[in-house]
Amino acid sequence: MSLTHLKRMPTVRVAMTPFPYSIDIDAPAEEAWEAMLEHEIRHLPVTSGGQLEGLISERDLRLVLRPGVEREQVKVRDACHGKLYCIPDDTPLDEVLTVMAERHIGSAVVHRGGHLAGILTVTDVCRHLAEVLRAHCGAPGTRGGSDEPPSAA
Repeated sequence: MSLTHLKRMPTVRVAMTPFPYSIDIDAPAEEAWEAMLEHEIRHLPVTSGGQLEGLISERDLRLVLRPGVEREQVKVRDACHGKLYCIPDDTPLDEVLTVMAERHIGSAVVHRGGHLAGILTVTDVCRHLAEVLRAHCGAPGTRGGSDEPPSAA
């Protein structure tokens, strides 16, 4: 769904990454690190028995997988955060963005009927904002696409 022709406030569904990768709470932390590298992501929802338990970030992993630590001994549960910003998929996007900015957080986990439905990250929001700006202001180098004043001829 495109954000360029909006008539009303969209829900978080339009900007989230649907059906994100996730990892089990008892998996080795190294496995989470490898998944993030493979999929070029920085956040992974953490589950246990199919239920959402928390979130682990690239930063969290860097802290626990530091030099000198026996990496094979570290589990996802040792690094994940149980307290996360979790929202229903029909939450208005502006509300989610306001909370993320106020709390200084980089992601929100999205659920539908109690099940993991997606993740909204700052990267997702930036991608969609760029789309809106291009649609409304034009691409760089086109009429309306520059902040520069017109040159004197």
